[in-house]
Amino acid sequence: MINLHDIRYVRLGTANLDETVRFATGVLGLELVRREHKSVYFRSDDRDHTLVYFSGDPQDHTTAFELDDRDALDAAAVVLEQAGRPVHLGTPDECEQRRVRAFINFKDPSGNSIDLVWRPQHSGRRYFASRDAGITGFSHVGLRTTDPGRDEAFWTTVCNARVSDWIGDAPLLRIDEVHHKIALFPSTYAGVQHVNHQVASVDDIMRSYYMLRERGVRIVFGPGRHPTSGAMFLYFEGPDGMTYEYSSGVRMITDECSYRPRQFPFEPAGFCMWGARPDIPEFKT
Repeated sequence: MINLHDIRYVRLGTANLDETVRFATGVLGLELVRREHKSVYFRSDDRDHTLVYFSGDPQDHTTAFELDDRDALDAAAVVLEQAGRPVHLGTPDECEQRRVRAFINFKDPSGNSIDLVWRPQHSGRRYFASRDAGITGFSHVGLRTTDPGRDEAFWTTVCNARVSDWIGDAPLLRIDEVHHKIALFPSTYAGVQHVNHQVASVDDIMRSYYMLRERGVRIVFGPGRHPTSGAMFLYFEGPDGMTYEYSSGVRMITDECSYRPRQFPFEPAGFCMWGARPDIPEFKT
């Protein structure tokens, strides 16, 4: 079994790099780290970077997870090959672009591109946001799945993810104490479905809600509160149709022995206990 330590970064292709950079700084509130290789790097916490935009296909997405050591990386490559998931070993140039010592890339059964990385860099400087959004860090991704049951089995048997809850057939998966780091939502194609950043409080969510409305940013869900994770949330649309989420107050699962996953309906009440209704295709029947 592959022991995923933590989620690390997301890499997203974009059709208009300059527009997307303006969104990331002026709206999303991330810190611009550097520009290189037709890519722009951003951070949201003490990691070297947590989000990368690059000039390319807006459907080209990669999500990265950190492993504990090089032996674990080598073992993961063997496990994936045996599971019928061909592995690409990162070249020195690709490792430099990702600021890691080594990584492998593979596709999950739906075709989502996944990096497994070893010794990713941290920043030696304090995170300094481009606006006061209250962001405390990059936390999780929603991934599209063409077969939720099959992909749930992959992430929980080939990897160490555990189901925290289900919304319909969509599993919310944890790899540590946080309620979920991966959420799998039914779709007809692969890719990152949404990118989540944690913020410090509901006040940050509401400040952003009014700011986004004033700037004409399309809000697609919320403000609301998830009955699954307990987190208060706000979803909004960015360039290339990507959905971003701010949330605060996510549930921590500390007792693995006594916690049992719960089943919620795939309807608005399964997504929000306050009554908000999503305008997100993967959240609607």
